[in-house]
Amino acid sequence: MSILIIEDVFGPAFAALTDVVYEPTAFNDQELLEKLLPNATALVVRNRTQVTSSLLNKAPNLKIVARAGVGLDNIDIDACNQANVAVVAGLGANAISVGELTLGLALTVARNISMHHQGMTSGKWDRLAGTEISGKTWGLIGCGATAKATAKLLQGFDLDILGFDPFVKADDPKLKALNIQVTDLNSVLTRSDFVSIHVPASKETTHLINEQALDSMKSSSIIINVGRGEVIDEAALAKALATKKIAGAGLDVREQEPSDSSLFKDLTNVVLTPHVAGITKESQSRINQILADEIVRKFANQPLQYAVGKIKQ
Repeated sequence: MSILIIEDVFGPAFAALTDVVYEPTAFNDQELLEKLLPNATALVVRNRTQVTSSLLNKAPNLKIVARAGVGLDNIDIDACNQANVAVVAGLGANAISVGELTLGLALTVARNISMHHQGMTSGKWDRLAGTEISGKTWGLIGCGATAKATAKLLQGFDLDILGFDPFVKADDPKLKALNIQVTDLNSVLTRSDFVSIHVPASKETTHLINEQALDSMKSSSIIINVGRGEVIDEAALAKALATKKIAGAGLDVREQEPSDSSLFKDLTNVVLTPHVAGITKESQSRINQILADEIVRKFANQPLQYAVGKIKQ
């Protein structure tokens, strides 16, 4: 096997394998990529490589694509199925990391931590009143692994948790165990003091949070996006933040990445991070091990445990 890694994905799990080509910037170098792809039997990517039929055509020996992360919007699963290429992803492996940053962003915005830090370093002593999470209502848009991880962390805050997800049942025992009340999107938006987004980008979710949705939220509410940037209409959000239609926002993901932050640069009620919710030392180690093990299984003709396409072995 020949393992080609074309984004910044590496560690002991891959170092232990043989015949690994690590070119972390190749995703952005078409000439280099076309030189490397023909020999690759396994391809490891993160979220910046578009795995399309065009790419697959340039990799005739490819047997498996390993996605370091949980989002699959950059991988054409149907094209991989047609090319008989397995797709694996470490689903759930970074859920704890995403849940922790979700809570961290909420606390940072609610308690004005970024604003206080900037004030202190410029010699100010402005003791602005913050907002508690405890006793409030938290809304989850999406009830998958990262939402569940967030809900688990929220158990100590003595609050109500609402969840919207058209793909789950209201009596799902895992959701009930986390005290998540499944309801409709409008109820989540209108009743919640904190709303966190945990859904991928799709035709149905693009600009799900638009001007109308933001208008329906409480003026005291805070929105956190750790799903995909396309879910929020950023122009509408910037307007809502500037006019105090909502109280604040924490964005780990953006409509365009890397992003232009000019929309938010003059706002003090928003905190931005560069798509790092799932990136911790621990989560990357877990994901790398999962992917390395799956690649080994593929070439040992063993069943794959984290396959997301039709090819399961």
